Amino acid sequence: MEVLKVAAKSNPNSVAGALANTIREQGGAELQAIGAGALNQAIKAIIIARGYVAPSGIDLVCIPAFTDIDINGEERTAIKLIVQSKN
Repeated sequence: MEVLKVAAKSNPNSVAGALANTIREQGGAELQAIGAGALNQAIKAIIIARGYVAPSGIDLVCIPAFTDIDINGEERTAIKLIVQSKN
């Protein structure tokens, strides 16, 4: 499953486009976000992506979870949002 990393400064429209394309091609993707700002952008991207794929009959399901990732040798807890096609 492809991992899309989302930052607080990420453009939600750009993330949504990448997410929609990945869902069409692979059926799902994982978004990773650290911090409230990044999570906000990730959620907005999922909402926008849902609008992109809905006309072709695809509905999305989002499964939130925690994950530990390594950034510059330091372990951080991130939120991962697994987004999959419901159909």
